[in-house]
Amino acid sequence: MPESGVRQADVAIEIAAEQAQVDTVYARVAEIRAETLAMRDRGYELARGAAREAIFEQAAMLHERDVLVQHNNRLLAALDAEHEGLVFGRLDLEHGMAGPGDGAELEEANPLYIGRLGIRDTDFRTLVTDWRAPAAGAFYQATAQEPMGVLRRRVIRCSGLRVLDVDDDLLTTAPLPEHIRIVGEGALMAALGRARGDVMHDIVATIQREQDEVIRAPSAGVTELVGGPGTGKTAVALHRVAYLLYAERRRLGGPGVLVVGPSPVFMTYIARVLPSMGEDTAQLRALGEVLDGVAASRIDPAPLAATKGSLRMVRLLRRAVRARPADAPTSLRVPYRGEVLILDADELARVRRAVHARGGMTNRIRVRAAEELLEALWRKAERYADDRFRPDHDELVTDLGERIEFHRFVVTWWPPLAPAGILAGLGDPDRLAEIGRGVLADDEVPALAASWRQPGFSVADVALLDELRVMVGEPRRRRRGQPVEAPPGSMRGLAHYDEYAHVVVDESQDLSPMQWRMIGRRGRHASWTVVGDPVQSAWPDPAEAAQAKDAALERAGGARREFTLRTNYRNSVEIFTLAASVLGDLVPAEELPVAVRTSGVEPVVREVTDLRAATRAAAQELVDAVDGTVGVIAAMDRIGEVRRWLAGLAPDRLRPVGSLEAKGMEYDAVVVVQPSEIIAQFGSTQSSTGRRTLYVALTRATQRLTVVGTDRDWLP
Repeated sequence: MPESGVRQADVAIEIAAEQAQVDTVYARVAEIRAETLAMRDRGYELARGAAREAIFEQAAMLHERDVLVQHNNRLLAALDAEHEGLVFGRLDLEHGMAGPGDGAELEEANPLYIGRLGIRDTDFRTLVTDWRAPAAGAFYQATAQEPMGVLRRRVIRCSGLRVLDVDDDLLTTAPLPEHIRIVGEGALMAALGRARGDVMHDIVATIQREQDEVIRAPSAGVTELVGGPGTGKTAVALHRVAYLLYAERRRLGGPGVLVVGPSPVFMTYIARVLPSMGEDTAQLRALGEVLDGVAASRIDPAPLAATKGSLRMVRLLRRAVRARPADAPTSLRVPYRGEVLILDADELARVRRAVHARGGMTNRIRVRAAEELLEALWRKAERYADDRFRPDHDELVTDLGERIEFHRFVVTWWPPLAPAGILAGLGDPDRLAEIGRGVLADDEVPALAASWRQPGFSVADVALLDELRVMVGEPRRRRRGQPVEAPPGSMRGLAHYDEYAHVVVDESQDLSPMQWRMIGRRGRHASWTVVGDPVQSAWPDPAEAAQAKDAALERAGGARREFTLRTNYRNSVEIFTLAASVLGDLVPAEELPVAVRTSGVEPVVREVTDLRAATRAAAQELVDAVDGTVGVIAAMDRIGEVRRWLAGLAPDRLRPVGSLEAKGMEYDAVVVVQPSEIIAQFGSTQSSTGRRTLYVALTRATQRLTVVGTDRDWLP
C-alpha cells in the first residue's frame, strides 16, 4: 500500500479508537444527566408534607430542598453547556507519570483524556479530566524539551458526538510502544484556518504553553498581559477567568468576576466563550455599560473624548457639584422678633463653601447645610442685637429650624442632585465657562456644552456619571425609613457600589484616566487581570492614564506579574507586514508580535475615485472568497455612510464597524475604507494615534485584506 494510503488507514484506526472512548463518555454523561434530573425532582418533593411539621423543621427542609435543586440545576447547565466537543485531548504517559516537573504519580488512567468537564464512571474511575485540573496541565505545558512524562499529546476534533480527526505531537525521542501511532498535521493551524462567525470560540483544545502560563498564574495581586494583535490575549484572559472560577470558586463565587471590554460589539463577540466552558456567573460589561442603569448611546469624537477622559474632569465635576444650582434662591429673608434677618448671595455662597469644606457627599449633608444656615442667621442676629433685640442662640436655632418656610428654602437652596442633571446643567455654555475657568481651555467649552445638551450619554460620559455618583451620593432617608423623593435623572436602585473579587480589563491601553477611576471603584479589594497592548493605544496622554491605572490597582496587594505574548496567530505574514508598515518608526520592530503563518495571498490596495462603488465591490469579492464573516472598517464619522452603501449586500456575512469599534474583533476578511480618514479622525493626517488605530484596523483579518481609498497618503 502506498505511504499515503498507510497514513490514511492509520488515521481511520485512531479515529475509530477515539470514537469508542467518546461513545463511552457520552453514555456516562447521559446516565449522570438522568441521575441529576431525578435528584432535582427529589429536591422539589422534599418539602411536600412539611406543612404538618414544626416551623423550624419545615424551614430546614426548605433550605435543604433549595440547596439540592440549585446544585443539580447548576450541574445540568454545565452538562448542557459542555456537551459539544466534551472530549478534546489525550495524553499518553510514561509509566503513568505527568506533572509540572515534579514527577508526581497520577492516579488517573493511562492514557489520560482531557475535556471540558471532569467525568468519572460508576466505579469512580476517571474517564475525562477537566482541562483546568492540575493533572491536565501537561496537556498545555509539555514540550519536546520538557516532556513532563508525556510520550504523545493528541488533539481530538469532534462535531457533536462524532470524532472527525485527530492530531498528534510526539514529545519523546525514545522508541514508542507499538500501540502508539503518530498522525495528524497540526491542530493549531487547522483551528486558525477555521471560518469566523459572530462569536469568539474557546481555545481549550489549542492553548499554547505561553498562554497556559498566564491562565494558571496565581490569582492574587495583579496579572498584566501584554500582547499584540492576534496573540490570543483576550481568549487567554477569558480562559483565565474560567480557570480561576474552577480553582477558587469559594472566593470568587460570591463577589464575582467583572470583565470589562471596549465596546458592545466586542462584548457580544466574546459573550459565549465563558458559557461554552460552563461558567455563566461573570459579569461582562462594555466601558459604556459599567455603571448600572446607564448605557452609552454614542462615541465622542477623539478630541472631545480626550477632554472628558482627563483627570481635569475631577476638578470640573467637583466645582459643578459645589456650585449653586441654577434655579436656587440668591437670598434668604427670615423675620424674627421684629427684625428681618437677611443672607445675601455672597453670604449664602460662604455658607455653601463652609459646608462642602467639611467633606461628605452632597446629598447626604443637607442637614449640615441647614445647621450652617441657622448659624449664619444667628451671627446676623448677633450683629443686630441691642437693648431692644436680645436674641438667644438656642432659642433662635430651635424657632427658625422648625419653621416650614425655612425647610422649604433649604430644599430649594440645597436640592437633591442627580448625576445626569448635573451634566445636563453643564450644557449651558455660560455656566460651563464659569465653572470651568482655569480648568478648561476656551475652545473646549463649546464642544463639551453641545455634547451635554444631547439626549443620552457617550461612552466617556459614563465615567463622569460614576464620578458624580460618588460625589453626590443618595439622599438621606426620612425618619420613618421612607426614601426622599429621588431627583430627576437619579440612579436610585440601579447605581450602587458594586465591588468584585476579580476584575478583568481588556484593551486596557485605551482606558482614559476617568475610566480607570470608574473601574478601580469596582475592584478596590479585588485581584486583577489587565490585558492590553501599548502599541495599539489610542489615548493621547499615556502618562496620565498610567498614573490613574496605578491608582486603581494600588489596593490589590500581592505580586504584580507581567507576561508578554509574542506570537501572532491571527494574521498571515502577508497581512501583518502591511499593517506593521503603517507604524513607520513609531514602534521598534522588537515590540511587535511575530506572525507565523503564510498564506501566499497578498493584501489588495486600491486607489479609487468612486469610494462607494469600490467599497461595495471589494466587500462582495471578499464575501465570495471566504466562508465566514467580512468586516468593513471605516473612520467613526464615515461608518454610518458605509452601512448605507452596503445595504442589501450579504447582511448575514458583512459586519460594518467603526475604527474604534473594531478593537479586539477578528474576521475572515476585512475591507478597510479610506485609511487616511481613520488617521485624520485624531486631528491630523500625521497623527501617531491615528496611525496606531489604522494598524489595529489592518490586523483584524485572518485570511484576506483589501484596502480602498482615494489616496495613498497613509502608506509609509
